[in-house]
Amino acid sequence: MSVVKETHVLYTVQPGDTLFAIASRLGSTVAEIQKANLLYPPFANPNTIYPGWTLLVPLPAEHPYRTIYITVPGDTFVRIGQRFSAHADLLAGINRQIQGLPLTGGQPVWVPAFVYEVQSGDTLSGISRYFQIPVGNILNANEGRPGFSLDLIYTGYRLLLPLPSSRNIVVIRPYPGDLFQSGDRVEGFARAFEANVLFQLRDDNDVVVSNEKFTTATEGGPAYGYFAATVPFDRAPTARGGNIWVYARSAKDGSIIDLVQVRVYF
Repeated sequence: MSVVKETHVLYTVQPGDTLFAIASRLGSTVAEIQKANLLYPPFANPNTIYPGWTLLVPLPAEHPYRTIYITVPGDTFVRIGQRFSAHADLLAGINRQIQGLPLTGGQPVWVPAFVYEVQSGDTLSGISRYFQIPVGNILNANEGRPGFSLDLIYTGYRLLLPLPSSRNIVVIRPYPGDLFQSGDRVEGFARAFEANVLFQLRDDNDVVVSNEKFTTATEGGPAYGYFAATVPFDRAPTARGGNIWVYARSAKDGSIIDLVQVRVYF
């Protein structure tokens, strides 16, 4: 499965826009935008775009890799969250530069999503199963994009896929579908009591490959802090795939809360 590890911007075409103007404004190229959205024959007229379309704009030089949504008038964190299957609190918490302020058109908002390039033979249902991301979430993330439909996807097209998240936790590494080895890292943002973030790794046979461990986010609740930790294997996986669990525990009874599961392969 071909995850594209580059920064991408999701931009809504405005009246008077041209591909050249969009590319120049965002730091991309016309060719890269055409490639990501299949804006060439026989799929589309390469020089024609329409207001209201949402285009995926690659920024290959950007690092760390992110997905950035450019707001349009009327956007709210709730509305953006519905598109990317993320809670509004999480979006506000990880976009501190605009936290507490009303959104206006043209603002860049970091959203928990990554990009997959469609391969020959792919179907939406197959992509959904591999990454364990519901088809409905994929449809929402790609709403309004030219060349995208439920019935048919084309080789080379770049799909937006939401990252797993809960109201208080989002995992940004590894990506769903990544190959994962002992000592690889898990990273993300969390709003957790006393900044304690817990994680473990289970394979598809429910064998605990990495026992529960904890790390500390850079800030505790009510802020969202960054966390990172290595995940050593305590025993060998007994299946081809599994899930990293990232979560907190209730201060009341110690139960798991805010569980986020990320699909990985060994």
